[in-house]
Amino acid sequence: MFVVFGATGNTGKVVASTLLAQRKAVRVVLHNEASGGQLWREKGAEVAVADVEDRAALGRALSGGEGAYVLLPPAFHSSQVRADNDRRAKNIAAAIVAVGVGHVVMLSSMGAQHPDGTGPILYLHDAEATIGGTLTAAGRTRGVTLLRAAYFMENWAIALQGVAQGVLPTFLQADRAIPMVATRDVGRAAARLLAEGGSGKRIVQLSGPREYSPADVAAALGRVVGKRIVAQQHPEEAVAPALLAAGRNAEWSRLFQELTHGINADHIAWEDGHPSWRGEIDVEAVLASLVGGR
Repeated sequence: MFVVFGATGNTGKVVASTLLAQRKAVRVVLHNEASGGQLWREKGAEVAVADVEDRAALGRALSGGEGAYVLLPPAFHSSQVRADNDRRAKNIAAAIVAVGVGHVVMLSSMGAQHPDGTGPILYLHDAEATIGGTLTAAGRTRGVTLLRAAYFMENWAIALQGVAQGVLPTFLQADRAIPMVATRDVGRAAARLLAEGGSGKRIVQLSGPREYSPADVAAALGRVVGKRIVAQQHPEEAVAPALLAAGRNAEWSRLFQELTHGINADHIAWEDGHPSWRGEIDVEAVLASLVGGR
């Protein structure tokens, strides 16, 4: 039995669907029954309902798991991001230790090796230490794989509002290529890692078929919509004010500005010494899906 968290999200639903297509036994963990319980049962999955604040419910959801895909979705309501996510990570780790899941794949991020200067990736740095460290020290799991993913291609969805004006607004350096990956490739990689199993603690780094600059993304978007699109770079210092104006709280606005600087300064980058995988999905395919879904 493989237990999959985040089955209503971009990566978790791909993990669960991929494993089901391989005729694996799957249990999806939902925040509530209304978020897709019946649909997943129709697909052949078991369904468990658990909140990350409830260790007992997490333990029941994970019980009997040969492997588990876990992630910490961002708590955008929080103004104490690090403390709140540390508590949630400890709850997941404690539940896994209590039931002895065989192999855990945790979604993390490029740059999670750093203890500062990475914005919201910092809570994944903490979660790697909490979940990875707790499980290996406890000896109740055969393996922990930290899947560090590149910048999600789907993050460009928020910038599509500029298409009508022929621009792709960005706070990243317009001509600097960085690793990006489609969430579908992340889900496929996680499913592969779960099916393969593993022992000990390891890190796998995942990006797309090649690196892309915002200018590359703009050109790809232009091919999708059939008009010229230009990347329009804005200063890093404008990130926090823009997010505050859009309704984000002060802490998340600050974190995303730090994240932007970390990417532009090449602080958020791969760590040497770990295997690097590449996905298959090109940014143009992701943009076509985003445009089609608007």
